[in-house]
Amino acid sequence: MSVAVLVAPYFQDNTLRYLSALAELPGVTSVVISSDPEEKLPPALRARLAGHYRVANCMDGGQLAAACKAIARSFGRVERLLGVLEQLQIPLAEAREIAGIPGMHARAARNFRDKAQMKKVLREAGLPCARSRLIEADEDAWKLIEEVGFPIIVKPVDGLGSRATWRIANETELKNALKSLRPSLDKPLQGEEFVTGSEHTCETVTVNGRPVWHSGTHYLPGPLEVLENPWIQYCVLLPKEAELPMFRDFWPTNTAALTALGMDTGLSHMEWFVRKDGTACISEVGARPPGVHIMPLMSLAHETDMVANWVRLMVLGEFTPLERKWSTGVAFLRGQGTGKRVKGVYGLERADDLMGQYVVEKSLPKIGQPRADSYEGEGWVIVKAPDTATCRQALKDVITRVRVDLE
Repeated sequence: MSVAVLVAPYFQDNTLRYLSALAELPGVTSVVISSDPEEKLPPALRARLAGHYRVANCMDGGQLAAACKAIARSFGRVERLLGVLEQLQIPLAEAREIAGIPGMHARAARNFRDKAQMKKVLREAGLPCARSRLIEADEDAWKLIEEVGFPIIVKPVDGLGSRATWRIANETELKNALKSLRPSLDKPLQGEEFVTGSEHTCETVTVNGRPVWHSGTHYLPGPLEVLENPWIQYCVLLPKEAELPMFRDFWPTNTAALTALGMDTGLSHMEWFVRKDGTACISEVGARPPGVHIMPLMSLAHETDMVANWVRLMVLGEFTPLERKWSTGVAFLRGQGTGKRVKGVYGLERADDLMGQYVVEKSLPKIGQPRADSYEGEGWVIVKAPDTATCRQALKDVITRVRVDLE
């Protein structure tokens, strides 16, 4: 019986879904490493796990490796070590190297996690991406301006999506950003030209270095615009047509990028642009499952459980290509105003009348709940429709008719 270990820093709802899927795999001894005590696991799930190993810091590869060696003494050699969070990917890779566990090792993990290194690898492979520069001192930022002009974006090299990203439009803004962020050799930044156009994702299942399945979504609008405008209620749309020309034409670029970065077996999440002239440009790519509810969108569109599919892929190296049967999408409900709590939610009844038949899941804001600290907002609605146009309209009905006020 093979031994598989999932690293779950804390037992949050999303992580528990992955842990539950691991516990259900037949012929696998399932163990969890966490900073949370075993008592925080739901009792039914705890009973299905072979073991729990607690560490002080799940982001420390050495601690993870030591835990895996201890687990091996109790259950046998650890065959797989996996985790969902972007921030976990380098510690996981380091632990695999130290403990001799198969899977992605540190060099490839850094290619995906370090945005400056990622862009360097992509450029050297001749792949389209924004011109960029590693900013270790203020003068590096000014050199980038000489090369690409304003606007630029600046973000941590180990950033997560568009979080902590600054768009810099002029000299004053750049001076203020550098004063606030204080780039250094120990804490460098990634600076790059600001690319405009429609923004999309490409999710790819790769087995032993070979892509076996693709999916993709539309961001409506792009994440950076969402971050800069807290009032925007935005959407992610998964089209019914799995092989739209724009996605199909991009797949070779996506495959070349994953090969260059070192993807072996896993599910990757790439964000990319189509510029106004029709050319494609890679934004960034993660070697882990996507966020912003894309996993449930894919599950609903293909009538499957993508969490269970990912666990099976990572532990057993198996994946059966999926047929898309629906268009799905998620609308994120974000509070209006500068308040700290939800004051009111309006338009729900009217929205239900218009698109209620297409709503399959929802988490609606509640009066009095604190303002969200995530750009995903105070609530969300997932819709499913038999065609893309209907799904898009259902999403539009949600975001144009539902309003969340803050006080």
